[in-house]
Amino acid sequence: MRFTLNTMNTVLQALTRWLLVLVLWSGCDGRESELNVVSCGSLVKLLNTRHNVRLHSHDVKYGSGSGQQSVTGVENADDANSYWRVRGQTKSPCQRGAAIRCGQAIRITHMTTGRNLHTHHFTSPLSNNQEVSAFGEGGEGDDLDVWAVQCDGAHWDRDVAVRFMHVGTRVYLSVTGEQYGHPIRGQREVHAMPTANQHNWWRAMEGVFIQPSAAPLRHDEL
Repeated sequence: MRFTLNTMNTVLQALTRWLLVLVLWSGCDGRESELNVVSCGSLVKLLNTRHNVRLHSHDVKYGSGSGQQSVTGVENADDANSYWRVRGQTKSPCQRGAAIRCGQAIRITHMTTGRNLHTHHFTSPLSNNQEVSAFGEGGEGDDLDVWAVQCDGAHWDRDVAVRFMHVGTRVYLSVTGEQYGHPIRGQREVHAMPTANQHNWWRAMEGVFIQPSAAPLRHDEL
């Protein structure tokens, strides 16, 4: 089997990210965390509570629209491509371990590929809503990677569903149940919708949660 330079770089990037996860995991003692909020730097899976699928991405490009990396929903809770890192904006970084505030603008970066959750004025392939993709390289993309966390109270509570509103186009990260065929058969379309409704509630699930200047507090399956 012949490997190109791009293939080798992709493999090395994936191995580097998995090594980071293992380092984070090694600092956990398995005790239940007293930190009840999602914090900057945390690595989480996001569950759509209406359709019971986790936000997922992989190095499969859309065959239409933007042609960027696709974002889908999967039912498998053990899926390794469903981890996302919560980060601040490029020009307004958040302090590692600081609780994410309701209304705060963040970036959500796919762990395995290093691309940011993104949307833009392309039509999604199944539902004809707004396409959601993963964009950028090494965690850096553009201004359309920014989402505001909508929730009640002061901070993003781990046990409460929240919405993600796209700052640039004022739409909500959503799932309405449409399923793909080959090559990602059974995965659900993730898209963006202009209205807040039952299809755009998300809850933080498995992951590594960070507090300031400390080791990760919780690992459910990492």
